[in-house]
Amino acid sequence: MDHHELRAWLRLSLTDGVGNDAARRLLACFGSPHAIFAQPPAALANVVTPKQAQALLQEPHDVALQCVRTQQWLAHAAPGVGHAVWALGDRHYPEALLQLADPPLMLYAQGQLEASLGNAVAVVGSRNPTPQGAQTAEQFGQALSEAGLGVVSGLALGVDGAAHRGALRGAATSCPAHWRTVAVVGTGLDRVYPRQHQGLAANIAQQGILLSEYPLGTPPLAANFPKRNRLIAALGLGTLVVEAALQSGSLITARMALDLGRDVLAIPGSIHSPQSHGCHALIRQGAKLVETAQDVIEELQLSSPQLSLGLGAADDPSSGVLAPPADTQASPLLAHLGFAPVGLDALQARCGLDTASLQAQLLTLELQGRVARLPGGLFQQLASG
Repeated sequence: MDHHELRAWLRLSLTDGVGNDAARRLLACFGSPHAIFAQPPAALANVVTPKQAQALLQEPHDVALQCVRTQQWLAHAAPGVGHAVWALGDRHYPEALLQLADPPLMLYAQGQLEASLGNAVAVVGSRNPTPQGAQTAEQFGQALSEAGLGVVSGLALGVDGAAHRGALRGAATSCPAHWRTVAVVGTGLDRVYPRQHQGLAANIAQQGILLSEYPLGTPPLAANFPKRNRLIAALGLGTLVVEAALQSGSLITARMALDLGRDVLAIPGSIHSPQSHGCHALIRQGAKLVETAQDVIEELQLSSPQLSLGLGAADDPSSGVLAPPADTQASPLLAHLGFAPVGLDALQARCGLDTASLQAQLLTLELQGRVARLPGGLFQQLASG
C-alpha cells in the first residue's frame, strides 16, 4: 500500500474507542478507510455509536509518527526476510483469521512473505515447563514439521520456544511453500520479547513468519498476550497443550480453539507435576489424549506421507516422538527413576543405594543429559534425543 493508504489504515486502527468489530462495520458500509474519514458525523453515527463517530473525526496524535516508523521498517529487512503490513482484505492476509469475531484490521508480518499458511497445529504450554516438558515440546515440533505441518506458537519462553526450535529443526533446508513455523507475538515486530529469543526470532523469519496485530513500538504489555492467543488458536487446525498449570494462559488458548470449532489435544504428565494438571483437566473435559505426533495427525484427520520418512532416530517412525532411553540395563538407576519427578529419599527407597552412591550416579546421569534436577530437590529422567 502507498503512503496515503497506509496512513488511513493506521488512523483507523489507532482511533480510540473504535475496535476491530466497529471498524469492520464501517469498512463494510463505506468500503475503505479513506471513504470512512470522508463521511459526515451523521453518516458515521448510523454505523457506530455517537462517541465513536466523534472519535473518528479526530486524527490520533501519533498517526504521523507511526506512519514514518512503519515505512522505515518496511524498507529495512534482513537478507532473505521480508517486512509487510497486510490490511483486512489483502491477498496475503491469512484466511483462517477471518473466522474470528474480531480479526485484526492490520497484520504486521516479518519473514517468508510469499509462502502461506498450510495445515498447521498450534502448540502451547507452560513458560516454566519441566525439562521433560520442554524436550517433549521440541520433539513434537520437530515431528509435526517433518510430517509437513506448520507449528504455530507464541515465541514465549518454555514450551513456545521449544516448539518453534523443533519445527525449525524438522523443516526442509529450502524455503517451503508453507510456513514451517508461525510465531504470533504480543509486541510490535520491531522488538523481540523475550530478549533471549532474538536469535530464535531471526531463525523463524528465515523459514517461517512472525505476525503481530500491534503497531510498531508496542511494548510487552500484559494485556496483549491473552488477546493474541486468539490468533494462535485460529491459525491452527487444532491446539496441542504440552504442559499447563490449572491457571495457565494455555487453557485460555484451548478454550478459544474450542469456540472456533477447532480440536484440542493434550499430553498427559505426572500426577505430581503442577504443570500437568491443566492438561489432565482438558482431557477430563474431552480433549484428545496425545502420546505421539501420529495421534495428532489422526485426530485432525490428515494424511501425512512425510511422517514415514524417519525422524532422526532409530525409533518407530510412526511414533513422531523420540523413544525413551532403552539402555536401562547400562544404568539400572534409570529404571528406578521412571519418568515422573521424584525426590532423593523416595528414589533411595526404590533402588536401595546408599546416599553417596546414589548422588554420584545422579550427578553422572545429569552430566550426560539423562537426568534433570528440578526445584524442590526433585529429579526427572529425560528422554534420549
